[in-house]
Amino acid sequence: MSPSSPSLVAAASQAASPPSAAFDGPGGGRRPRSPRTPLRAGVLALALALGVTACGTGVEDKAGEKPKTRVFKADNGEITIPADPKRVVATGYAVPALIEADAALVGISTWKRGLDLMTDEDLARYKKVPKVAGETAAETNYEAIANARPDLIVIGVPTPVLADIDLERLESVAPVVTIGPTQPDAWRTLSRRQSDAAGRLDHFEAAQDAYDKRAGELRKKYAKVLDGKKFGHVGAYSEAGKGSFQREFSRSWGTNIAEDVGVTYYGEVKKKTGGSGDVSENPSIEELPESLGDADVITYTVQPDGEPAAAVQYVLDSPLWKELPAVRDGLTVPLRHTEAATYPSALRTLDALDAALQPLLDR
Repeated sequence: MSPSSPSLVAAASQAASPPSAAFDGPGGGRRPRSPRTPLRAGVLALALALGVTACGTGVEDKAGEKPKTRVFKADNGEITIPADPKRVVATGYAVPALIEADAALVGISTWKRGLDLMTDEDLARYKKVPKVAGETAAETNYEAIANARPDLIVIGVPTPVLADIDLERLESVAPVVTIGPTQPDAWRTLSRRQSDAAGRLDHFEAAQDAYDKRAGELRKKYAKVLDGKKFGHVGAYSEAGKGSFQREFSRSWGTNIAEDVGVTYYGEVKKKTGGSGDVSENPSIEELPESLGDADVITYTVQPDGEPAAAVQYVLDSPLWKELPAVRDGLTVPLRHTEAATYPSALRTLDALDAALQPLLDR
């Protein structure tokens, strides 16, 4: 709607013009009123002002008052956002978090990596919400975002990736908050902040409580078999056949949820490089005995169907793998759904952990 909306101007003109079919009193004698130029000008000015207010995002309460706002601390600073957002666009890691929090989504980026972790209900909603961006930040469709008329845009990508996004262009559409991942286990605070921005903190806390309850049950169930055991983990983020493997330590993708049930991962990276580089490294395959030789139990990442990705299979096929003490003792554990980044999806990881650790109880 433009500031000089025809409907508003027409209504103002009609309200200010002399009534051609009106009667000043009973009886039927017509007497045209004299034009009231000041009144007409005033009403027109009011209509134009209302027109400007009513346009923009189109989100406004019935009384014509602007929605309440609050200041939110995001990665990109302190941003004034709606207190109760009605039309939210989410990208990156904000997509699963806000789908699960039942936020008022009008546009999302694709999130193919997490579809296997979604419930049927969440997956149906994911498919229904219009896609305004692809898997990468460079695939942002600015026109589609503008057409969605959001009152809040939540960008959930790592800070370095923001260079691929025209934030100024997005800020011309609606308030933008960037809330992106740092280290792998930071999804807990990340998803909380994203839910808070969208006004769905109550949904988040309910999901967190359910996760904490389930993790506590498993911690109690496996306490005796996990006590004193040193675990190591082989991750899937490595180039298969390139002569290296991924070793993940505490707080990494493949380890952080297992730690919530009492698993202890020993060791640390040789050199911290920031982000996930603080909790994982890619040594050469020849270093496998040195890296995992002291592990009592070795876990390794597998795909949702239980099959290892090529990068992990490369390690499992190595003669050096077969000589590791934990492997010789039959103490290797495949882990599914290690890429969970929200509490509801991490519940599925806990279920997978329960099934994977059960053989340790049966020994």
